[in-house]
Amino acid sequence: MNKTIITVREAALDVLEKIDKQQSYSNLLLNQVIQKGKIKGPDIGLLTEIVYGTIQRKMTLDYYLQPFLRKKPENWVLNLLRLSLYQMVYLDKIPERAIFYEAVEIAKKRGHKGIASFVTGILRRIQREGIRSLDLIEDPLEKLAISTSHPLWLVKRWHEQLGLQKTEEMCKHNLHAPVQAARVNLHKASKEEVIRLLSEEGFNVEESSIVPEAIRVLRGNIAHSDVYKKGYVSIQDESSMAVGHALTISPNLKVLDACAAPGGKTGHIAELLKGTGRVIALDLHPHKIKLIQENADRLGLANIDAQVMDSRELSRKFKSESFDRILVDAPCSGLGVLRRKPDIKYTKNEQDVLSLSKVQLNILNESADLLKKGGILVYSTCTVDQDENFGVVHHFLEQHSDFEPQPLQLPVTLSKFVGSSSHTLQILPQDFGGDGFFIASFKKKD
Repeated sequence: MNKTIITVREAALDVLEKIDKQQSYSNLLLNQVIQKGKIKGPDIGLLTEIVYGTIQRKMTLDYYLQPFLRKKPENWVLNLLRLSLYQMVYLDKIPERAIFYEAVEIAKKRGHKGIASFVTGILRRIQREGIRSLDLIEDPLEKLAISTSHPLWLVKRWHEQLGLQKTEEMCKHNLHAPVQAARVNLHKASKEEVIRLLSEEGFNVEESSIVPEAIRVLRGNIAHSDVYKKGYVSIQDESSMAVGHALTISPNLKVLDACAAPGGKTGHIAELLKGTGRVIALDLHPHKIKLIQENADRLGLANIDAQVMDSRELSRKFKSESFDRILVDAPCSGLGVLRRKPDIKYTKNEQDVLSLSKVQLNILNESADLLKKGGILVYSTCTVDQDENFGVVHHFLEQHSDFEPQPLQLPVTLSKFVGSSSHTLQILPQDFGGDGFFIASFKKKD
């Protein structure tokens, strides 16, 4: 048996275990394991598929496993059963004998012969008897929750806010891996030149039909490309790129990016300024500020000033009316990016959403005084929750009579998603395959 294949399954189990124990993000852990284990080529794809697939489908896998388990086994054994069952049910190119063999070898290595026999017994019974039907679940919302592995509280919440059809579409869409998108740094190269260079490096890319300066990567991860290293592109989702356009940037403006890390929007704003003006980028953590500055250097952008600061205390540092534009890309529940970070589904709860909306409003309130009259304040989140989005917007306008809704000015391809209010945009993952995202625009009255 190929030793590398076993290593991939062991690595997958390591990642799943660390996610459970450390509550770390799957994407960060996966990158660490790939580098540490020196996993290369097709094995990276297999490892990514097993890890993300097992997390994405965890509730469904547990539903299938439950009839075969008299009691809950140790967590690592349960994760081994989950990742084995995921391959059996969802990956048709892997022979079951290989899945069984590798699961047993890992069980022996991590545990003992008794655990290996237990794992074999469970997998053999599933092979003989098959998995139970999801149609046995009578309640439609519970069935949707288990079949798409979304917690029931979340499905109920979305159902109340969005209706059944949109909720069902979103839950199903969240099970699919996102397409990597990138923003072309038009100060260094044209979009056509970047597409040509990436194609020469072996990547399969195409123009975005959503954002003018965006491309989509259909094959490969361009973070490892020379084009990326030279600062010709930044990896950023198309939904996220809409934020820069919402600020209606023109040369020589002074812009505050109040919650800037990891710096994708900061770079976009600086590029839209065409090397003029200044972007003050803030974050609470010094290591994140370092990343923003390194990214600015890679892109060749000298108009970014990254500073460590808590955005809830802006008025202590900056004078009133000192910025032409302010972006509050606020800390949020992240419920719009579940395809990228599927583990979020299982760690958030309803109280998190409610407490975050208070933090978001706090930062907006702190930012309001710093904007010049006639200036534009943009609020954005990567969530689809209405309390964090429309609720925060409503409360902000209620508390600030010196602000008014500002109609969003976006590329025509995005304008069809703008709400009837014209100053808000709610993107759902199923709209065009981007992240779930919310944007609202306000103008300070003259």
